[in-house]
Amino acid sequence: MNKANPTPTADAADGNAANSDDLILTIDNGTQSVRALLFDLQGNLVAKSRVELEAYFSTQPGWAEQSVEYFWQMLGLCCQQLWQQAEVKANGYREKVSAVTLTTQRGTVINLDKHGQPLRPAILWLDQRLAEPKHTLPWYWRLAFSVLGQRKVLHYFLQKSPANWLQQNQAQLWQNTDKFLLLSGYLSYQLTGQFKDSVASIVGYLPFNYKKQHWAHAWDWKWYALPVKKSMLPDLVKPGDILGEINAAAAKHTGIAMGTKLIAAASDKACEVLGSGCISPETASLSYGTTATINTNNTRYVEPHTFIPPYPSAIPGQYNSEVMIYRGFWMVNWFKQEFGQNEIDKAQQLGVSAESLFDQLVAQVPPGSMGLMLQPYWSPGLKNLDAKGAIIGFGDVHTRAHIYRSILEGLAYALREGKENLAKRQQCKITRLMVSGGGSQSDAALQLTADIFNLPTHRPHTFETSGLGAAINAAVGQGYFGDYQQATAAMTRTTQTFLPNPDNVELYEQLYTQVYKKMYRQLKPIYQAIKNITGYPN
Repeated sequence: MNKANPTPTADAADGNAANSDDLILTIDNGTQSVRALLFDLQGNLVAKSRVELEAYFSTQPGWAEQSVEYFWQMLGLCCQQLWQQAEVKANGYREKVSAVTLTTQRGTVINLDKHGQPLRPAILWLDQRLAEPKHTLPWYWRLAFSVLGQRKVLHYFLQKSPANWLQQNQAQLWQNTDKFLLLSGYLSYQLTGQFKDSVASIVGYLPFNYKKQHWAHAWDWKWYALPVKKSMLPDLVKPGDILGEINAAAAKHTGIAMGTKLIAAASDKACEVLGSGCISPETASLSYGTTATINTNNTRYVEPHTFIPPYPSAIPGQYNSEVMIYRGFWMVNWFKQEFGQNEIDKAQQLGVSAESLFDQLVAQVPPGSMGLMLQPYWSPGLKNLDAKGAIIGFGDVHTRAHIYRSILEGLAYALREGKENLAKRQQCKITRLMVSGGGSQSDAALQLTADIFNLPTHRPHTFETSGLGAAINAAVGQGYFGDYQQATAAMTRTTQTFLPNPDNVELYEQLYTQVYKKMYRQLKPIYQAIKNITGYPN
């Protein structure tokens, strides 16, 4: 492994940020935990509280739901635990909070009645239920999708929409729905009493215009495809603008001072891109989280795949072009649960992280996993709806260590394929990688990423990049910095750089071009046959 000395991206910007001891509170509600994070204006994480979440419950196979009130209860608990920390009390950190900001998991939807009360559990982004595509679009829209060869994409949109499923299967509940919100919009409402959400949090099956970054025009096909009315949706606010102020009930629940401004941020992935310092398309943000992604930030509207929109950036008016690997580093947790109990138990005995022992497991296996190749489609994506996961090349020399390394390599191959597609579509080479998310704590994962991409791969100075990105939104919104270039220069930096190993680069190049890139094309007919016979995945 090659590491360079840590170097800040730039000195702190002149002005308010250089001398102020104000703090920004970021609330980061992810899939597996909610975190209350205090950042200073140099991007340092000065205090943190974390509460584990029960990610979801299932009452039917493939469903993923969670009590709406549970999110709000855990958010309050997390904030109150932060204020009780000795260091926070001793330094008067709570009194130094100048603004609050919020970032959440994407695509989780909530139904509220006319009194603002939840009508049912939230449907999470992990949910796999499908609606019956019964909505009939006007003939001109049907013709347009047919001419463009995108009828399958339309069908998928209609199926995956939670609103369509709710109308079809819980009609009375849908009729009683006054507001249909994402988790970000619901928590903003709980904090301020206002139905507002950030433009940059809108990711999901909603009538949203991703190019113009506002709710779709009245004539847009999405209003015909979905039963959602404009009155059911929140008002949209740009990142950095004010969503409202912490009201009395929220202040009592969270311990945040009443009247503190809630500043709009973005979805967790968009905040991760900004918090990693990836503000130009030459630098790609890799997220090694539950879902693995590669993102570039663009001032132009660049579709990562034809007719797949880029999502709103945390920088107002800009875009994140994203390639997603569903169930990305979830696969690592899957491996740990199924095959890694020995390391988990040993880590507890030694008082070390389980990740460090899994890195030792990777080190037992040479690059290329002795020919074991993995295709990481444990869940299919929009551009490969028939895909399944595959591991090929087994021999009697292979152990669970080889399987573990092949998972990391397979994810890196898939993200490299995404990188090549993004570079082509944005007409700009990607020359630098920033890696964040849970998997970024693994030195082994970052080194093989550098080798497979043949690019310098950097680890940000904080693991909490999504929280930092939201804090940057608040810092710019509060006027501590004149623009996002100044803010990212002052608040982001790298701590480690992993340089490609030439010998490994050559091996991985051959495996990627001669094996990995051919796997899906060769296996697709087999995947389709499996689906036809078993009905899985639906």
